Amino acid sequence: MSDSEVAQQISLFRSQIENKRFNDDSLRILESVLASKHVNLLFQTRSSLKELIRSESLSAIRQIAAKTVDQQLSVLEFFVRASAITGDIENCLALRYEALILREHKSTIHEWLQVSHLEWLNFAEQSLENGFFAIAGKACDYALSSMRRNKVAESKTEESLEKIQVLTEKIINLKNSALKLASSTSVQAQTAEYLIKKTREKSKVESPISKRARCVATTMYRNGIKKHNERRLIASRMRGQISIESDSS
Repeated sequence: MSDSEVAQQISLFRSQIENKRFNDDSLRILESVLASKHVNLLFQTRSSLKELIRSESLSAIRQIAAKTVDQQLSVLEFFVRASAITGDIENCLALRYEALILREHKSTIHEWLQVSHLEWLNFAEQSLENGFFAIAGKACDYALSSMRRNKVAESKTEESLEKIQVLTEKIINLKNSALKLASSTSVQAQTAEYLIKKTREKSKVESPISKRARCVATTMYRNGIKKHNERRLIASRMRGQISIESDSS
């Protein structure tokens, strides 16, 4: 696909989004744009499409706030898939989280929207794998809450109780790992910021001192030379005086 063809397809995809055509046809256009085998062109195209989808998804979320739950979820699902196609994992997970939270909030009215503990666990695992530790921890909380809400723990058979116990421990361990990693990342970020700050402060403090030290050293060096020359001059004059006195005698 040539540069001009890619530009046309991107323009067509943009037109689809602007006209609120959040459907499979639009996704197929997106896939065709990324079918190019030109490495540099593909990289540039993917980057620009990521930015476009991020921008349009935020705009769409604001615009669909007054729509029905089904319509909101449909739009969110479209942008989740579009983000996945472009390889934008961060936006993909962010939009999935948005959809899961929407379902959680609306499930008090529409029970069929409830998010199962397994859905939350799956999302938590994916978030953890991709470095979104804080979100993974929150997803684990939702998973545990879902288990309590649906009274999963009230199963009577020994086998089911054992499975529930194993699953609960898995979620708790996952949450602890996420929180530990989130805390570690935060500490590392704070440490890095502190070291940068201290380096800057040290540079500001040391620079004038270093400058003064160089000035002092230079002055001492020059004074030393001056005194050395003065001594040589005095010695020379004394030798001259001695020579004159010897001649006169």
